[in-house]
This record gives sequence, C-alpha cells and structure tokens, in this order.
Amino acid sequence: QVQVAESGGGLVQPGGSLRLSCIASTSIFTIWHMGWYRQAPGKQRELVATITSGGGTDYADSVKGRFTISRDNAKNTVYLQMNSLKAEDTAVYYCNQALGHLSYWGQGTQVTVSS
Repeated sequence: QVQVAESGGGLVQPGGSLRLSCIASTSIFTIWHMGWYRQAPGKQRELVATITSGGGTDYADSVKGRFTISRDNAKNTVYLQMNSLKAEDTAVYYCNQALGHLSYWGQGTQVTVSS
C-alpha cells in the first residue's frame, strides 16, 4: 500500500524559511507526479507546487519566486523550500502522489507564520 508522509512544518516568523519533506513508500518513485497543496482554516485546499516525473515544475502565483519544489528520486522524497514566508502562507501543507487516476495524500504538516 502506498503511503505518503510529510515532515518539516512548524512555527516561523514572517520573512523566515522552512523546508518541507515528503517521503513516499513506493518502489518506483520516479514515475509519479508529486505535488504540495495547502489548506488554511475556512478555505479550500489549493495547489502550491507540482513536479512531474520528468522534473517539470509549476507553482501557484502566490508562491512564485518564494517557494521551490524539488525531488530526490534516490530517496523517494520531494521537498518544498519556502522562503520569505508570509502570514498568509499559514496552513496545513499536504503532499500528493499522483499517476493517472491514482492519487495518494499524506496526513499534512502544519505551517504557522507569525511573529
């Protein structure tokens, strides 16, 4: 059974940085598209960034230039480097692993940006 687990969340001051990690328990990690999503209180879950099996990336306009998604296929891990964090980045961040109609989600990790 495929499992996805996030880590790296926490409390950070505005302007600070965090790096989230997501490890997937799959034997063929390289074929999966990976993504980070977030959900703030009272809001719908939204796309933050995605990275394809080929390494192509896409970002929400709100995080372009501040966040970077990357993957290490040898470690079955995808990262989200978050810089210049703002209060509006506060949310639960979820990792997603997708291939065709298959989609798996992690439990999420809380990111709180506050002084």
